[in-house]
Amino acid sequence: MKLSSRLELFAEPETLKMAKLGRELREKGIDVIDLSLGEPDFDTPDHIKSSLKKAVDDNYSHYTPVAGYPDLRQAVCTKLKRDNNLDYKPENILVSTGAKQSLANVVMAIVNKGDDVVIPTPYWVTYSEIVKLAEGKVTLVRTSIENKYKLTAEQLDAALTSTTSLFLFSSPCNPSGSVYTKDELAALAGVFRKYPDVFIISDEIYEYINFVGKHESIAQFEDLKDRIIIINGLSKGYAMTGYRLGYIAAHPNIIKACEKLQGQYTSGANAVTQRGAIAALTGDLAPSIEMNKEFGRRRERMLGLLKAIPGIEIAEPDGAFYVFPVVTAYFGKKNGEELIKDADDLCMYLLNTAHVSTVTGRAFGEPTCIRISFANSMQKIEEAMSRITAALANLG
Repeated sequence: MKLSSRLELFAEPETLKMAKLGRELREKGIDVIDLSLGEPDFDTPDHIKSSLKKAVDDNYSHYTPVAGYPDLRQAVCTKLKRDNNLDYKPENILVSTGAKQSLANVVMAIVNKGDDVVIPTPYWVTYSEIVKLAEGKVTLVRTSIENKYKLTAEQLDAALTSTTSLFLFSSPCNPSGSVYTKDELAALAGVFRKYPDVFIISDEIYEYINFVGKHESIAQFEDLKDRIIIINGLSKGYAMTGYRLGYIAAHPNIIKACEKLQGQYTSGANAVTQRGAIAALTGDLAPSIEMNKEFGRRRERMLGLLKAIPGIEIAEPDGAFYVFPVVTAYFGKKNGEELIKDADDLCMYLLNTAHVSTVTGRAFGEPTCIRISFANSMQKIEEAMSRITAALANLG
């Protein structure tokens, strides 16, 4: 069966691969604890569910505008002003079926074949693969644990060239949990002013999961705003992963380009979800704040348990719901005849021996690490870490 060679341009997401392997073990009756997926284990807040139910009763069952309902686009603007002090109009907003589609829309609208796209590592697995699908050239800039996996202005300046069309990053970051401060973003902004043809995608999907203070967006630098594209959505901050809604805030020309693409791929996002999104974006943030507090408690517990394991090195996450420890101390070790050569092997060992699913850091551009999610209950986290500790102790 001959399929498109396009499929060879990119890889399957390791996050989804590990979740699938975990499910296969569960189907065999094995108790697997999932610390691989980035999905809040909370239910959607009641006020949002009420709005979703009302939308069904009000017969929101027809095709939607490709860019989203006008009042939802206005709701996004209201949220951006309230939470980020950013001024946008509905013409600056496009709604998609999840932030992943939002990201794909923008990359496809900006990147030409052979264009250079700069991505600091570690990064979310999909960034590089979408660029490859667009036939762009990925330039990875490796950051350091000493700088909490954040890119410096000097590194950015060295990476940008005349062929760079796009820079892509996230804050808070998946997988490292790094959060850029206003001063750090200002330093990056100073470099971008030297490269007026470079677009900047700022993935802010973890905005509400922040343990160090106020979220800062690079879009606050007004002179750069026309070439900054904010990606955000409902999955993480509102526990609405299955509803699939993301959005773009950008210059109207970029929005029109993305609308043209989306019109051929999927058309408008789910009607009922869009009505619920208005309630999420403009309603009470108390459930999101409480969820963040619980993630903070889990973070502290997981960090304490990880720090008790010999050889583990950690940059404490300031946001998102992952830890990203360096695990090279276990490379080259064995359990009987099984040799742990790298992070891939270690993740498979933990899955098959400890029955805990994690994700290799190689998938995120940092092969010395593994990603461990704390988007699970405290009880599950404690049991999983007990299993991991025992499994690592058996390596010699």
